[in-house]
Amino acid sequence: MTLNYLLYFCTPAKISIIFKYEHITPKKWMRLVKPKKALGQHFLKDLQIAERIADTLSDYKQLPVLEIGPGMGVLTQFLLEKGHDLTVVELDMESVDYLEQNFPALEGKILAEDFLRLDLSKLFPDQFCVIGNYPYNISSQIFFKMLDNKELIPCCTGMIQKEVAERIAAGPGSKTYGILSVLIQAWYRVEYLFTVSEHVFNPPPKVKSAVIRMTRNDTQQLGCDEKLFKQVVKTTFNQRRKTLRNSIKPILGKECPLTEDPLFNKRPEQLSVQEFIELTNQVETALKETTEK
Repeated sequence: MTLNYLLYFCTPAKISIIFKYEHITPKKWMRLVKPKKALGQHFLKDLQIAERIADTLSDYKQLPVLEIGPGMGVLTQFLLEKGHDLTVVELDMESVDYLEQNFPALEGKILAEDFLRLDLSKLFPDQFCVIGNYPYNISSQIFFKMLDNKELIPCCTGMIQKEVAERIAAGPGSKTYGILSVLIQAWYRVEYLFTVSEHVFNPPPKVKSAVIRMTRNDTQQLGCDEKLFKQVVKTTFNQRRKTLRNSIKPILGKECPLTEDPLFNKRPEQLSVQEFIELTNQVETALKETTEK
């Protein structure tokens, strides 16, 4: 446990005791990073939760780890303590400066960049894991990038908004089952691990958070055109209250005989991943027949 995180929980009297025994001046250690609303920063203060999140990668110590948005390093410190080969990527330069000053073990491994713009295949030529207390405002984009690099990322874990975590982990028939659910579950096994109160952050968010773990499943090929699969999933869920007969029209057109199949009486939230794969194959066949006419 590093001293800077003890300061989060201490009264002025306790801080004085720490400084007395650590021989460190308050001026050096009180330069904490101010959370920035524009970056969606909510710094985790609870060390027990931070360690629990770090432990979600305990089975992957043989692989390098990329932490997204480390902030002041509350999760970083436990990942380092547990022996992970850690690289961090942080967009906020104030946080970058803080990490450089307080985590010498990360020398040369602090990337002052936007994760969404990184070429991960150049950064990690072989497999690596991803972890983080993810900014709420870009968590979905982070996971879409994970999917684009699924062959490199066997495990992605961390904390996100509870509502998004529930959506990712939801199964068919659930009101929260949607685009993220299908696209991620096609390639990853999703575990909703635990819920985190809003009161353990600075500043507290307006919603609860949750920790999830996504581990690559055995799927190597979907058994359909992957690009069309994404299009079918996104198009149908964009009109999720309509039956497939109506929501698929932007792809198939209004008069396609395929939509007479009983499957098209269902709404998208009623279909499993496998049924979406089968639907994609039917759509591809129908599109080819239309082109050949």
